[in-house]
Amino acid sequence: MSNLTVSPSPHVRSEQTTTKIMLHVLIALVPALVMSAVQFGGRALTLTCICILSSMFWEWLSNRIMKRPDTTDDLSAMVTGMLLAFNLPPSLPYPIAVIGTFIAIVIVKQIFGGLGQNFANPAIVGRIVLMLSFTSEMTSWTSPAWGGADVVTMATPLRADEGAYSYMDLFLGKCPGCLGEVCKAALLLGGVYLVIMKIIHIQAPVAFVGTVFVFSWLAGKDPLYQILSGGLILGAVFMATDYVTTPITPKGKAIFGIGCGIITCVIRFYANYPEGVSFSILLMNIATPYIDLVTRKKPVGAVYEKKEAQR
Repeated sequence: MSNLTVSPSPHVRSEQTTTKIMLHVLIALVPALVMSAVQFGGRALTLTCICILSSMFWEWLSNRIMKRPDTTDDLSAMVTGMLLAFNLPPSLPYPIAVIGTFIAIVIVKQIFGGLGQNFANPAIVGRIVLMLSFTSEMTSWTSPAWGGADVVTMATPLRADEGAYSYMDLFLGKCPGCLGEVCKAALLLGGVYLVIMKIIHIQAPVAFVGTVFVFSWLAGKDPLYQILSGGLILGAVFMATDYVTTPITPKGKAIFGIGCGIITCVIRFYANYPEGVSFSILLMNIATPYIDLVTRKKPVGAVYEKKEAQR
């Protein structure tokens, strides 16, 4: 009888490539982009295009300066630019958006080695830096111009009292907010597409949203209003599922989502800042290596050398 050697996983080969995965994400973001144009007009499309083009430019320039192969064709920079745009108010001046893409691509992604080496989601960090640096511009909200109405500055649902907007208004995006986060119907449509195409797993989004629901209920808040307000759905579906900066095991993904939900609610309910999604994802990104360490499984057939006892 011959001896069989069993090697650790992975044993399954996939035809998925980075470019194909990023293309699916872009397709999933299209419904929200269309609705942002309907809600906020042509400026939403212009702002998104500027974020995408500047992100790809910073990607190309960084690779050129660092003497690395050009990676603009893998579409990851395009996804980062689009996600950052979705986290910006429609009225944000274009130069500030370009600064945000520089932070996301050069500082967070390329300096750490490029795609796969970044410690945090680039779009999240770009948004946080802009929020802290240009607070006034990043908190100037406009009401969607549904039915030809004039666009006026007003409070977001998270700054308004619960009940200021109906559930249907929040679901369809008839409320002020960042250009890509207001229409929850479009975001959920994109999320369903990603699940069907097996691009993302549901553990983190479900744990994230579910934790916010339970925490809000225990805190005496309206759970559904909290879920439909702000950037929760955008963050849960498109950012808490990032391949690079989130855990790799199902249990780890669930822990990640629960942590994001708890931090989001703590910031929303007990801090001076009304929104906590970005900060929660960033903090859990930092904790991801430790979550992976705790939840990782021993590969079948793997042999670990025993360390000799110290004398």
